[in-house]
Formats: sequence, structure tokens, C-alpha cells
Amino acid sequence: MKGGVAPVRGMNDVLPDRTPIWQRLENIVRETLRGYGYAEIRLPILERTELFERSIGAVTDIVEKEMYTFADRGGDSLSLRPEATAGLVRAGISNGLLHNQRRRLWCAGPMFRHERPQKGRYRQFHQIDVEALGYPGPDIDAELILLGERLWRQLGLDGLALEINSLGTPAARAAYRARLIAWLEARRDALDDDSRRRMDTNPLRILDSKAPGVRELVAEAPAITDHLDAESAAHFASLRATLDGAGVAYTVNPRLVRGLDYYTGTVFEWTTDRLGAQGAVCSGGRYDGLVAQLGGRPTPAIGWAMGLERLVDLLAAAGFEGIDERPHAYVVSHGERARRAALLLAERLRDALPGLRLHVHCGDGSLKTQLRCADRSGAMWALVIGEQEVDAQQAGVKPLRSDGAQQSVGWADLAARLRELISP
Repeated sequence: MKGGVAPVRGMNDVLPDRTPIWQRLENIVRETLRGYGYAEIRLPILERTELFERSIGAVTDIVEKEMYTFADRGGDSLSLRPEATAGLVRAGISNGLLHNQRRRLWCAGPMFRHERPQKGRYRQFHQIDVEALGYPGPDIDAELILLGERLWRQLGLDGLALEINSLGTPAARAAYRARLIAWLEARRDALDDDSRRRMDTNPLRILDSKAPGVRELVAEAPAITDHLDAESAAHFASLRATLDGAGVAYTVNPRLVRGLDYYTGTVFEWTTDRLGAQGAVCSGGRYDGLVAQLGGRPTPAIGWAMGLERLVDLLAAAGFEGIDERPHAYVVSHGERARRAALLLAERLRDALPGLRLHVHCGDGSLKTQLRCADRSGAMWALVIGEQEVDAQQAGVKPLRSDGAQQSVGWADLAARLRELISP
């Protein structure tokens, strides 16, 4: 890039040809969440590094390798958030939102991980995060999955596959962990270096290894669903019964363990085969111990996060139409008095017609050039104002998408006429 400042690798600009898709996607998600009773919370991008070390796990890849961490001028270690759940729980504790209360919350915004950039995986990426805190039963697990399934339908997306699993209670998980380690130790020579390293830190992550040889090996490993405690088994059975009753297709995947240490009980993931290697679109699960782990009272909780870049790629490939940003009308003018009058008239029209998308041509240009710009804008109508129109307090209303004749409309009647023209 000659003469300019290059963008940071893995941190991408979202250009105007894509933002309408983002806007419509965000609007649909916002309205759907409002319909389920989830309230928005807005969180800081920076948190104390300790928050993620205590929640995600100090020996996870995210904390060890991927976080953007630095010391501020006061000497505190701060990190750009790599995910939102920990910050949302911290906010709930800090602001007293969880004291004898149940909360349905959601947030949105950028997350940061220093990973190798590739399609669908970036160093700055955006998520919508949905969390329910204070609900212990499988009904809220089912609601969050049904909410996701409704979103896919409203967005017109098909081909998404749901996988679910249960990690059980911490005690059951610890017992399974010991059994898994013993099984893996007997096959240590068949593991890759990364899996051997995880044997001592986070052996469950070996189950979702992407290395082909390891994947074939762990396919024969003991399944965590065969070693659940009675409470977790009943919880998982109830969730499955609800999903069956709702007609939601899913696969039980006992190798689905998720990458964060705080997960307990139900975990799930929506995936697609249309994005190459980065197939996960929406992932989540229970984290019943996290609130207490971060200093709050014991509080059951569950949530999911949805990657917006991946969804936008899916929607664009499916022909999803974004927010319509084309102007309803485009104002052209010729003459100094007409140029000033056009700006003032446009303000009056915007006052009279909230939601009117009205572009005013600014800068030089002949009337012919301005009308070409109006046509390229996608507007249905051009409003033409010259010196004669100023004297007569009129505007020419010229159709741009049909062969109809230009009409003269008085300024006092122009808002009503535009309302007629742009009404569906």
C-alpha cells in the first residue's frame, strides 16, 4: 500500500456495500430478542486481564496465546475482550443485577483474538451474545435453542445443523476427566504434540481436535454422555424431549466440549458446511459456576454467542436483501438561488415526512450531470428546482424509473405528493 497506512491484519473495514446486510440482520435479531424478553446491556471493550484468566481459564489457548493484553499507565493489566460472557457476568455482579433476580440479557459488539486470519475468522470480529442468568431448569436451555432456530427461519437461512451435548456437573466432569486421561495415556504415542500438551491442562479439548489422526482416535474414546450424574442426565433428557416436541432436528455429539473452561451441563453449536473450515455460526452452553467463580452468589446461567461476519457471509451468498438505503427522491438544482432553496426545501420535506430518504445534490454539475447522479443513486423520483421554480414556489417531479412526464407541484403540496408516491 503506497503512501498510506495499512490496516491492521485481521481487522477489517465493513464497506457500504455490506453494511445494509449488517443493519437488517441486527434489526431482525434485536426485534426477535425483544419478543423473547431479553434486554440489551452495553459493555466495555476493555476489561481487567484477571477477569478472563479466572473465567476462561489461564491455561486455555485464548488466554495463553490469543488475547490482546497490555499494562496501562497505572500498571494494571488490561485486555481487549476475547468474548462477552465474562464481561456480562462481571457487569451483573458489579451493578447488583443478579441479587435475588433472574435476568435475560443480550449484548453486541467487537471481540478480539490474535488468531491466524482466514475466511470467517478474524482478529477483530463481531458477536451477538445472549444470556439467561438465574434459571436452573432445562426449559431455558430449550428456549435459547428455539430462539436461535427462529432466527434462522426469520433470516431465511437453511442448512444449519444443531449439535448438542452435556458435560454434567463439575463432579461428574472431574470423574470423566480422570477416566479420559487414563484412556488417552494408554494411547499417548498416537497423539500429536498439541494433544499431549493438553493432557496436563485441558484434556477434554482433545476430544474436539481438528487433527485427522487424533479425531479418528478419540472417536473410540469413552463418551461423556455415558458418565453423567443422574441430575445432569435427567436435565439433558428433558431438553431433548422439548426439542423433539418442537420438531427441532439435532445430533447428540459427545465430542462437543466447547473451548472455555467455565462450561457445565448443556453445550450446543449450530454449524454450516458452506463456510469452509470455519463452520460454527452460533455456540453456547451452561456455565452454572461462573458467577460464583467471579465473586457473586451461586447463580445458574446459560447463553450463546453468534458470529456476525460468518452470518453476513452466509446471508450474502443466499441473496439476502439488506436495508434499503436508496433515496426515495433526489433533489437537483441549477442556479445559486435554486441551490439554497433546494437545501431549505429538503429540510421542510424531512420534517413533514419522517423516514423520507432524500438526497440533495451538492457541489457543481450541470442539470444533465445531476440527473445522471440521481439515476445512479437508485431514486425513484427527481425533484427539479431552477430559478423559475423558485419564483413560482414549485418543484418539478420527474420519474426516474418510468417514462411518465415531469409534473410541477407547489412547495406547499410537495410533502403530500411525495407521501402518495412513496407509499407502498
